[in-house]
Amino acid sequence: MGLQDIKDRIEAEEVRAGRPRGSVELIAISKVQPLERIEAVLAQGHRLFGENRVQEAAGKWPDLMERFDGVRLHLVGPLQTNKVKQAVELFDAIHSVDREKLARKLADLAQSRGTCPELFVQVNTGEEAQKAGLLPADADAFVARCRDMDLPLTGLMCIPPVDEEPSLHFALLAKIAARNGLSGLSMGMSGDFERAVALGATHVRVGSAIFGARDPATAV
Repeated sequence: MGLQDIKDRIEAEEVRAGRPRGSVELIAISKVQPLERIEAVLAQGHRLFGENRVQEAAGKWPDLMERFDGVRLHLVGPLQTNKVKQAVELFDAIHSVDREKLARKLADLAQSRGTCPELFVQVNTGEEAQKAGLLPADADAFVARCRDMDLPLTGLMCIPPVDEEPSLHFALLAKIAARNGLSGLSMGMSGDFERAVALGATHVRVGSAIFGARDPATAV
């Protein structure tokens, strides 16, 4: 596979689903990837990337952003409250808003800065104890609280259980988003992004299918 293959498959699925071409944004997940692989994807013209950890992103992306114009960076992993200020300064979007303490910290910073990254609420659609995210039953109330804080919510994000049909989780996320008037759906990864596109994803998060298998020993 590779970048162009993934883009072609997204476009083909947009057409099959009757969606406009370009309605789905591809986030290239660059966590634990060596710099040369990231630079190769940047050289192909791709500019939207995702990272799981603030510290890892801070160690490599400021330099890359100086060398490559137009880079946008999304945080797709959990965010600790003590890293919020650094995250807000580095990322264009945060996909893992999942608790009131974090939302409050983001709201306070947004008010003092006058700007805020795009924000996605993470929903634990599989209700897995080891996974971050709100339970589906709690999502509506949390979205309302975020809006009371004047947070600029873009949409919802989920990571389905590995042993369940992801389409069921994508459909659930889309239903929660629709009833809350949220248009953004961050869902779908290397193995299931086409099903996510078919069910309304606006952002798909693809790593290994673009970069190849991760090697933690080469992490930056």
